[in-house]
Amino acid sequence: MADLEAFLTQAEEQEIIEAIRLAEKNTSGEIRVHLEHSHKTTPLERRALEVFHLLKMDNTALKNGVLIYVAVDDRDFIIYGDKGIHAKVGQGFWDSTRDTIQDHFKKGKFKQGLVAGVLEAGKALSIYFPWQQGDINELPDEISKG
Repeated sequence: MADLEAFLTQAEEQEIIEAIRLAEKNTSGEIRVHLEHSHKTTPLERRALEVFHLLKMDNTALKNGVLIYVAVDDRDFIIYGDKGIHAKVGQGFWDSTRDTIQDHFKKGKFKQGLVAGVLEAGKALSIYFPWQQGDINELPDEISKG
């Protein structure tokens, strides 16, 4: 079992958090990254949905939350978007974003992959859910671990 704390350095985690802040600067959407050891007792998509609910990402006003869920030991990840953003971008967007992250992960560049995924999600969110006067940051800009 890999150590979640060793998957990314503190500096890398800070870079990902800064990417989240940058990506959310121009949108009302919310982006989170969640790391845990394994999803093996639960199918990947179902586990990502459980985490999405646990992090209260389904409580955003416009249903525009995006979760990048990583099961470190399983070497597996999924991007889960709430129904508001999914209805706008469709499956092709998630597939291309997944491919971008995967290309980096295959090279062992986990931080770069997560930053790229966060920034891609942020671009789409800013197009379909641009920041407007009075928008608030509904969820913390941090990496959660389980």
